[in-house]
Amino acid sequence: MDTIPLTDNHIHIDPINGEGPIEIANKFHRAGGSCMIIPNKPTWTVNNDCSFQESMELVVENVNEINKSTLVKAFAVVGAHPAELSRRLKSGMDIKKAELLMRNALKNAQKLVLEDKAVAIGEIGRPHYDVSVEELKVHNRIIIYAMELAKDAKCPIQLHTETAGPKQFLEFAEMADTVGIPRNRIIKHFSGPCVLEEENHGLTPSLIATKNVIKEGLKKGNNFLMETDYLDDKTRPGAVLGPKTVPRRTKEFIRQGILSKEDAYKIHVDNIENTYRIDLNL
Repeated sequence: MDTIPLTDNHIHIDPINGEGPIEIANKFHRAGGSCMIIPNKPTWTVNNDCSFQESMELVVENVNEINKSTLVKAFAVVGAHPAELSRRLKSGMDIKKAELLMRNALKNAQKLVLEDKAVAIGEIGRPHYDVSVEELKVHNRIIIYAMELAKDAKCPIQLHTETAGPKQFLEFAEMADTVGIPRNRIIKHFSGPCVLEEENHGLTPSLIATKNVIKEGLKKGNNFLMETDYLDDKTRPGAVLGPKTVPRRTKEFIRQGILSKEDAYKIHVDNIENTYRIDLNL
């Protein structure tokens, strides 16, 4: 059990407002974790003057530091959170200018993927809160643009959206079909237990690692990833879930007979390698 590599598919690192890469990676490893997929944090959570490029470069630096100085293997995911658009609109920015700003940020994210500094574009998508019809149209255009960039870069994207069920999964699947990117390369971050094909329509669900969600997901199969969406913010300790959660929950479920070692390997290694087209070499 202890030799199975365990992966957190969406965990943030913040060297400025949180504990930072080495401390979090070591906590994760001591709990039994092996691999961390780390998206950049939104610019405003770093500091008020942080640019998109600086936020992306910061996560690349954090990943390099983890890989150099700890026993955890880390990979960067770079993008522009949908709330970035909302914040700029609320500050009075013209909607066309705000959309162009987001598109330029995602183009830079693609460049980092093509340079092998990141393995995916994300998190991108649309807000989990209500927005105007006009703003929602922009978010949807940006999702399609991100899919086009990911298709050209032969990488996946991590989607941040409202709470999604089969209807929303189908909507995103149809967007992927329009672009021509394989559906399984669209990762639904912070997913509920939409593990069945008729629920996720071929997208890759990344299940938030609460006990109930993972238990429900395992009843349906092993075609999913696991994540904490840990924020690494000292003002919100343990939010969303702590960095030890994925390895501890996985090992707990193996001990309880809820999860087999074979299924754990499929979730934490095979699914990760096949989705991102990377070799964990763990």
